[in-house]
Amino acid sequence: MKKRLVFSLIALILLFSTSSIYAHPGRTDSRGGHTCWTNCSKWGLEYGQYHYHNGGGSSSNKSSSSSRSYQKKSKPKTTKPAYKKTKPAYKESGLKVYVNGQKISFSSEPVIYQNTNLVPLREIAEGLGATVTYDKNSRTIGVKKGSRKMTLTVGSKTVYYNGTSETANAAPIIIQGVTYVPAQVFARGLGAGLQFSPSNNSLKITI
Repeated sequence: MKKRLVFSLIALILLFSTSSIYAHPGRTDSRGGHTCWTNCSKWGLEYGQYHYHNGGGSSSNKSSSSSRSYQKKSKPKTTKPAYKKTKPAYKESGLKVYVNGQKISFSSEPVIYQNTNLVPLREIAEGLGATVTYDKNSRTIGVKKGSRKMTLTVGSKTVYYNGTSETANAAPIIIQGVTYVPAQVFARGLGAGLQFSPSNNSLKITI
């Protein structure tokens, strides 16, 4: 008799708890359930828990997973970087250089860099009869002819004439292993006279 009474009480408790959840008021969605937002503890639910009114299981995890299944997953758009063709900072100038009327033959073509005529260092130095030293560590170019000394540095616009610094329009650069120097700056540092003819793109140096 006591066992029957205990089983009856347990059955009533289970019936009451399940019916309280299923009888929980509120509008249901197309799946027969909804999410609890008010008085959740009163109905034996957790805040934000999704449950069914038609006897289906109730679980916040099921809710989140089922709701995610209804959402369309959008793939992030990936755009390929646009590669711009960059023009070289220099171009061949076709400049003809004459020293005391003698045309200098360059193994590498003179170039235009930062609107300045640059010529290969070795040939212009030989044509002007100057001696050249080069320090690889500091990339410093030393030029000497008689009592005149000139110091240039690759990548720097600062030029020293007998110890006095001036700023050139362009710095010496290295192109494919060849060191280029500003033609007018180089010749001027050795006390040479210059005459540029734009009509035939020539530079006449007198020394």
